Amino acid sequence: MEHNKGERKRGQKEKRRSIIEWIVTRTVIAAVIVVCIVQIITTQGTLIEKRQEISELEHAIEIADAERMELEKFVEADDIEGYMEKAAIEQLNYAYPNERRFYDTSRN
Repeated sequence: MEHNKGERKRGQKEKRRSIIEWIVTRTVIAAVIVVCIVQIITTQGTLIEKRQEISELEHAIEIADAERMELEKFVEADDIEGYMEKAAIEQLNYAYPNERRFYDTSRN
């Protein structure tokens, strides 16, 4: 009988050990799945941000190309004075004597 009792205890210990191993294995798998899902979500957020940055940069490139084309027109036409006049008016807010400028202040 005692021999049979020892085998039962070993069998119960092995059964408990296998149940614990099963629980630990399932818990680790579940944790890995959760971490992967969180990683995918954060990666998608970053991807959306980067795509938005790309579209903003492409827009900036279009603006820079338009400016470059305009400058090339001035250089090809040898109209440096026209360019200087335009730059003075647009960038430095210069004006001709007796020139009146009207600004729309309702958009503030």
